[in-house]
Amino acid sequence: MAIRFQQHPGLVVYLTAGDTGLHPRSHSHAPAAAHSPVDLSTTRDIALAAIDAGADVIELGVPFSDPLADGPVIQRASERAILRGTRLIDVLALARELRIARPQAGLVIFSYLNPILRFGLTRFADAAAEAGVDGVLLTDMIVEEADEYLAEMHRVHLAPIFLAAPTSPEDRLRAIGENSQGFVYAISRTGITGKQQQVAADAAALVERIRRWTQLPVALGFGISNAHHVAEVGRFADAAVIGSAIVELIEKSSEDEAPGVVARFIQGLRQSNLAQTR
Repeated sequence: MAIRFQQHPGLVVYLTAGDTGLHPRSHSHAPAAAHSPVDLSTTRDIALAAIDAGADVIELGVPFSDPLADGPVIQRASERAILRGTRLIDVLALARELRIARPQAGLVIFSYLNPILRFGLTRFADAAAEAGVDGVLLTDMIVEEADEYLAEMHRVHLAPIFLAAPTSPEDRLRAIGENSQGFVYAISRTGITGKQQQVAADAAALVERIRRWTQLPVALGFGISNAHHVAEVGRFADAAVIGSAIVELIEKSSEDEAPGVVARFIQGLRQSNLAQTR
């Protein structure tokens, strides 16, 4: 299905698959045996709660040992998920569960390139399509080197989603606009992910530049962490991406509490934004 934002601004929620925070249940500590499935029920419950609270799209983050674009919050989440034995194949199985449970929600696999290459690009494309994934975002895949990747995405009708940064020259933005599907992910600032006090001043200018090259929705991420940010983003972009703020809530909550905590946070974003637009 096509990725759609049901409200304005849309909400894209990032979750590190397999992360159960600092307070997991006692049975969640031990890594899974080789080739055995990892229990991702907590991530599933959080994702379902986020969708029911108003998230339009869930980005399922594949944990990676060297997440250079991520700040300390998501780095710690990746470390915890890796220690539990979370693999790409487990994330795809989780995506399949979410597609069945919430067919209307957008599902995106968010990964670095290395886990995909280790899995096999063709095998990954087939498995992601079979799981019901809508799109794929590889954070270190640049559009100029994406021919093989794009061919595989098109073959199985998955939406390739590219990152556009304030430092991206016009020729790169044009290529991103021409080759993206689903939406374009605009990075509000250069550097790593993480919460910020305010939306970067040049974010609106970046979105305006992107719109010269595509009619796709533009989602703005990196540093979006509260209702004020979401409302500000909604003035010039189609959606806000919230990652570190959600992952930090999970980190600070018990495994049992995390779904409700995340749901209340997203409901607060939605209710505050509705009040500001009246």
